[in-house]
Amino acid sequence: MSETKILPQISTSNWNVPNALTMTRIMLSLVMFGFLECECYIIGLILFVIASVTDWIDGWWARKYHQVTVFGRIMDPFADKLVVCGAFIYLASLPELVKEIYGLRIIVVIIVARELFITTLRAFLEQQGRDFSAKMAGKLKMWLQCVAIPACLLWVILPHDMSKNLLPQPLWLYWLMILSVWGTLIITIYSGVGYVIAALKK
Repeated sequence: MSETKILPQISTSNWNVPNALTMTRIMLSLVMFGFLECECYIIGLILFVIASVTDWIDGWWARKYHQVTVFGRIMDPFADKLVVCGAFIYLASLPELVKEIYGLRIIVVIIVARELFITTLRAFLEQQGRDFSAKMAGKLKMWLQCVAIPACLLWVILPHDMSKNLLPQPLWLYWLMILSVWGTLIITIYSGVGYVIAALKK
C-alpha cells in the first residue's frame, strides 16, 4: 500500500465508542501499573488482557462504522504505546525475568525507542497528509507483544521455588516467553526499518 495516499475521511465528532474505549484503555493502563507496582501480577495480567481487547474492538468499530477521528488517530496509538511500553518497562525491572531472558533490558530499550521514533515519524508524515496506517508487520508486532507480556507475567505468577517443593513452571511457558520476547524484538526492528523505508519514498 502506498504511503502517499490521502488520509481516510475523518469524522468531525469525537464523541463515539472507539474514543471512549481508547480513554478507557489509558485509564486501565494506569490502574495496571499501580497493581504491578504493588506486585499484584495476577490483577495486572487481567487488566493487560482487557486493555488489549479494547484495542482490537475500538479499531474494528472505528473502521466498520466510519468513526475515525483526529482525536482517535492521535490518542489510540498513544494508548497502545502506553500499555505495551509501560508493561515492558515493569517486566525489565523484575530480577526473575532478567535472569531467565538474556538481554531483556536491552530488548525493552530497543522496543521503547522504536515506538517513540515511529510515533514521531507518524506525526510528521500525517501532518503532510500522508497515510501512516499500521502495516502487517506492525500488526504482527502488536500480536507478539500481546503474547510476550502475559507469558512473562504468568512466569512470575506461577510458583517456582524448588527449595519449597513447588513445581517449576511448565516448559511450554518458558519457551513461549523466550520465543515471544525475542520474536517481538526481531519484528520490532524489521517493522521499524520498513516504516522508515516507506517514509523515504516519494
